[in-house]
Amino acid sequence: MRFTCEKNMLVTGLNITGRAVAQKSSLSAIEGILCRAGSGLSLTGYNMETAIIYEIEAEVTEAGECVIPAKLFGDIIRRLPEGPVTVVVDENYKVSIRAGYASFTISAEPAEDYPELPEVGSGRSIRIPQTALKELINGTIFAVSENQGRPIHTGIKFEVENNTVSAIAVDGFRLARRTFHTEETGMTLSFVVPAQGLKEVEKILSDSDEDTAFTLGARHILYQIGNATVICRLLEGEFLDWRKVVPTNCPVKLVANVYDLASSIERVGLIVSEKYKSPVRCVFSHQELLMRTNTTIGAAEDRCSLAGDGKELEIGFNVRYLAEALR
Repeated sequence: MRFTCEKNMLVTGLNITGRAVAQKSSLSAIEGILCRAGSGLSLTGYNMETAIIYEIEAEVTEAGECVIPAKLFGDIIRRLPEGPVTVVVDENYKVSIRAGYASFTISAEPAEDYPELPEVGSGRSIRIPQTALKELINGTIFAVSENQGRPIHTGIKFEVENNTVSAIAVDGFRLARRTFHTEETGMTLSFVVPAQGLKEVEKILSDSDEDTAFTLGARHILYQIGNATVICRLLEGEFLDWRKVVPTNCPVKLVANVYDLASSIERVGLIVSEKYKSPVRCVFSHQELLMRTNTTIGAAEDRCSLAGDGKELEIGFNVRYLAEALR
């Protein structure tokens, strides 16, 4: 195998795929990056849960494939001088890396030792802007459960119904839901994706309106984001019926400026910590919200303007939950 490509492109590909490389495994091959040179260069990281494939434009003079140690390969490429990098792999899987006056020789493994990636199939894809998918994930992932006793709630549930794509997360204390309105999809889908896989998807997504596509398989979902492809295992089980949890008849409705409300909560929360826990008591009165809290290190109080009448309703909240929701 022999190919040449720009260092910056190779660094980008290794940074993205490296996040899906297994740190420690009885299968040594998945601790490396699968490199395939053909019409271009393809890099793959796979930890048996999430796979990331990244395509790079490269001048390939000899096709081939092998598994190169991820950390060592990444450290070498990142420290090479700017410009083209040439990688040559011989029949004994000795890897020669050259750029400028710098050269390295390391050992690789046969690609036959690398596990097959899961098949997703060629079903119909749903396309939404990258920024929309990023907001769906970012606006709900903070409420994902970390309790492994209910694995289904350690992921985000996606619901696709005609012209809406919704993301829902629950952790036993709070529920977060975000909805994006898209063109008519003509499909009704429901699936749960692990939060860990979605964190990697979120890191790859940009803040552009360029479309990203996701395709649902029997047990996996595939996200196509520019040059990157992410395959995540789906979670199985019965997700909370969130429609029965969210109240439909709310007698008290108030409107606040998000920035002003978040700033007030942040100030009051300065004396609340994991060690000195205390709820923030919120009193919703006419056109105003009074917030106060007491811990062993002191007390805090602040007020925030509202539109509406809270009728002196008083509720205690976890300050971190309020701050994360507003964020």
